[in-house]
Amino acid sequence: MVNDLIAGVAAGFRSSRRGLSIADLVDTLQSLSVEEAAYALTQMPDARAVAVLDSPELRSAADILAHLTAARAAALLSQMAEDRAADVLTDMDEGDALAIRAELPAPVVASIDTLLRWPPDSAGGMMTTEYVASSADATVAEVLAHIRTVERSRETVYSVFLLEPQGRLVATVSLRQLIAAEPTSRAIDLARGHDPITVAPSTDREEVAHLIRRHDLLALPVVDEQGRPMGIVTVDDVLDALVAAHTEDTQKFGGVEALDGPYLETGFLAMIRKRAGWLSILFFSEMLTASAMQHFESELERAVVLTLFIPLIMSSGGNSGSQATSLIIRALALGQVRLRDWWRVALRELPAGMTLGAILGLLGMARIALWQTLGFYDYGPHWVLVATTVGTGLVGIVTFGSLAGSMLPFLLQRMGFDPASASAPFVATLVDVTGLVIYFSIALAILSGTLL
Repeated sequence: MVNDLIAGVAAGFRSSRRGLSIADLVDTLQSLSVEEAAYALTQMPDARAVAVLDSPELRSAADILAHLTAARAAALLSQMAEDRAADVLTDMDEGDALAIRAELPAPVVASIDTLLRWPPDSAGGMMTTEYVASSADATVAEVLAHIRTVERSRETVYSVFLLEPQGRLVATVSLRQLIAAEPTSRAIDLARGHDPITVAPSTDREEVAHLIRRHDLLALPVVDEQGRPMGIVTVDDVLDALVAAHTEDTQKFGGVEALDGPYLETGFLAMIRKRAGWLSILFFSEMLTASAMQHFESELERAVVLTLFIPLIMSSGGNSGSQATSLIIRALALGQVRLRDWWRVALRELPAGMTLGAILGLLGMARIALWQTLGFYDYGPHWVLVATTVGTGLVGIVTFGSLAGSMLPFLLQRMGFDPASASAPFVATLVDVTGLVIYFSIALAILSGTLL
């Protein structure tokens, strides 16, 4: 059965016309063991093998190459996009990576080393060094002829760099502009009045994504201090990086340490380690809730009816805080708000929290009145005061939750932490403790002399 599957995969690789698509082949290889996938890879033409290995969806690329001979792996790796090749080498065991590097051509090693100098979440870590450049004095016909010569050795051709004799980037021209222009015209005339949009290799990936989105670019040049091009960051590289970043932020926001790989490929013990830390922290934090309730133990004994609404009060405050935190974290990620805008956010969340609290408070009071009137439950002779306590408490707690939830991401960013660490469970725990204090303080003020 397995041999038949491997044979089918190999047949699909042998024929680019009659075989499976690259995406289908990647999915099939993912379902095989590493040894089986490596064997299937040896049965394919180089062009198909490289196309599959270049796919970011092939998560086991490093393991598959490690099962080939160092010479064969190096031959395939040298034909891959250099940014992808650098990522694959990084994922390998050190011994396997060194053996393959020894077989790689010197120019490929130099390019890979250049990429590995930069953090993976920077422009330098995402860029590919395979770009098309031409002289600033070249005509459109000369540039197009140059593209035809080098196209097969480039990952993609979105635009062409026009360079001065010293190598400084002076303009970028899109392939579309070149195709539509007169062959005898100068290529640089197509970019007159438009300075090239560039970034330094240390630029953060979120800023890179912002520039690509703002200027509607397909590729963004990465230049050194002298303005000489080092590579390009393509829009697909940015999308892959942002998906990974957002996945990490989403996991953190759920109160989980970011996973190192897909969920089903994360081992049991690794999953426990990722989740136990946050759960333990939240557990100890929730102990403060018990302390708060112990502080109001005598009030609880005299007005047991108040305990009926503790889950309602705590969940409402936690939900409002989680809402505010979600909105602010996303706004910070998109650049819609800055650290200096904290006071503007506070001025928006304060009345918003009071209004939302008033809505929930009226609903809570209506519920108590309805249950009392219809005889579903007897809240005692002072049920009106109990309803007022619940309603007023909801206003205070939801307001505090909204304000605390919106300010926590700013505080974490100001301290140098990731705002996504302001997870929903953490915000809910914070509001639980303070919510109880607010609730019972209001109860003491309203019910003093009656139930308390």
